[in-house]
Amino acid sequence: MTKKPAVMIQGTGSNVGKSVLVAGLARAFVRRGLSVQPFKPQNMSNNAAVTDDGGEIGRAQALQARGAKIATSVHMNPVLLKPESDCGSQIIVQGKRFGTLKASEFGRHKNSLLQYVMESFAQVESKADLVIVEGAGSPAEINLRSGDIANMGFAEAADIPVVLCGDIDRGGVIASLVGTHNVLLEDEAKRIKAFVVNKFRGDPLLFESGVKAVEERTQWPSLGVIPWFHRATDLPAEDALDLDAGQHKGAVKIVVPVISRIANFDDLDPLRMEENVTLDFVLPGEVIPGDADVVLLPGTKSTIADLAFFRAQGWDIDLYAHVRRGGQVLGICGGYQMLGKVISDPDGIEGAPGEVEGLGLLDVKTKLNSDKQTTLKTGRDLLRDTDVTGYEIHVGRTQGPDCARPLLDLGSHVDGAISESGLVSGCYLHGLFGSDTYRAAFLNGFGVASKLNYEARVEGALDALADHLEEHMDLDKLWEIAQIRSL
Repeated sequence: MTKKPAVMIQGTGSNVGKSVLVAGLARAFVRRGLSVQPFKPQNMSNNAAVTDDGGEIGRAQALQARGAKIATSVHMNPVLLKPESDCGSQIIVQGKRFGTLKASEFGRHKNSLLQYVMESFAQVESKADLVIVEGAGSPAEINLRSGDIANMGFAEAADIPVVLCGDIDRGGVIASLVGTHNVLLEDEAKRIKAFVVNKFRGDPLLFESGVKAVEERTQWPSLGVIPWFHRATDLPAEDALDLDAGQHKGAVKIVVPVISRIANFDDLDPLRMEENVTLDFVLPGEVIPGDADVVLLPGTKSTIADLAFFRAQGWDIDLYAHVRRGGQVLGICGGYQMLGKVISDPDGIEGAPGEVEGLGLLDVKTKLNSDKQTTLKTGRDLLRDTDVTGYEIHVGRTQGPDCARPLLDLGSHVDGAISESGLVSGCYLHGLFGSDTYRAAFLNGFGVASKLNYEARVEGALDALADHLEEHMDLDKLWEIAQIRSL
């Protein structure tokens, strides 16, 4: 097969804006008439998306596919690492669970994973006029270079030119760009064809001398200095560090305890954007405030470990007091499992086999198993009599008397449970707050109106991002760089 135009956006570090940059570039080049495919060989995130072909990828790649106006595929992110502990992760390969490995073990398996990465890249490449690849972390992490599939190892295997992105907002951008050049091997440094400076606050012309300093020391041309994009908070966040961005102070107060392995936290994005909602994130060591209307227990990559974490903060005591005051509780996925009486893990899915006592606010029991559900769903909220859409991505089955009062009808099955008092409920469906009709009905229960069209908000932000990049980045030069591979 003839090589297609492709370019890889690598960064001087994590969280420099690579994911958002690729999403915006995808939208910009689609508007220029090209068929664009995003690709990330290896990602590490507990914020996963269910794909149209029934697997898992990083949430950022789902956003990038949306930027490209195409369906999602497991091949857009063939290796996804989902941290389960400080030293181990679940490995998702081409959308399905591959196993759980410690960090030291993963290093020995990286070479064997390259074949899957290249298979997936071939699938993506076959459908594209342009492939925009996102790196992970930084190519300057030369201690991880052996067997690398995330940055230069993949770029070399697929013969793809690279553009390096630096983040000026965190400081030291000249040192990070020049330092990356200095630690790379000569052939790797030559693979980088240009650089871009991201997240500049103020007049980009003020950094002209800085651009020249980098160009002189690296011999890489600049593709531009990109000002801070204020509508980035309208896009789904990939990193839990961004959870406090863009909050409003509204009439309804929804409180979210930030557990240690919080997952699929983009569930919260639509609530964060609602003008009539105060969304408070309670950090470890803080107390759940007594004036909350709803305490929302989010998803987690490790339910049993995060239940212990929850109790260690004293949040269980706060939660019981909240319910005694007549406050509502909603648990999603792992949060739903925590609300039950028992969580059993006989096969050691999350660690050592065993059984733990849950929070006991729902009369249900959960048994974890290896049969992982990853499906897109549409259905109806039975409590509020409204349509809902979302996705399931979980292990385990929950049963018990409160399941006789299910929260959702998803067609093939009912999902969730409601307590006898009606104050506590839970379900497995992620993404339900992205449904404008469901969210409006949910908020109406507290006497406030929804003012948000979530889908239109995200689409508008992607178009505005594409405009932003057209204005501040040399996309014609970027297209020339991408075509180097196909010559």
